[in-house]
Amino acid sequence: QVQLVESGGGLVQAGGSLRLSCAASGRTFSSYAMGWFRQAPGKEREFVAAINWSGGTTYYADSVKGRFTISRDNAKNTVYLQMNSLKPEDTAVYYCAAHHTIGIVTTTPLYWGQGTQVTVSS
Repeated sequence: QVQLVESGGGLVQAGGSLRLSCAASGRTFSSYAMGWFRQAPGKEREFVAAINWSGGTTYYADSVKGRFTISRDNAKNTVYLQMNSLKPEDTAVYYCAAHHTIGIVTTTPLYWGQGTQVTVSS
């Protein structure tokens, strides 16, 4: 079992930046692919970004490509989401997720965090 705890959310003006962190429990963090998802009010949860166990492969949703960067530090059991050039439409609760396979973490993760709120004002 993996427990995931997100942090780093908050209120930021459009054009600003935030870095989200997701700390994972357990000694097998490096065996998991990790992902970020988000859910805006009244909308379904959507995929944002994913990274494989080594950090050598990343995937992004088209809506965030070029603005967001996912990375991980296996020594710290942490995955990050650097968000730049934020837009009001990025406002959502952001969730961290895990699965052993990067191709599956983008759709049906095994484990979820509790989420962190990101609000972008115009």
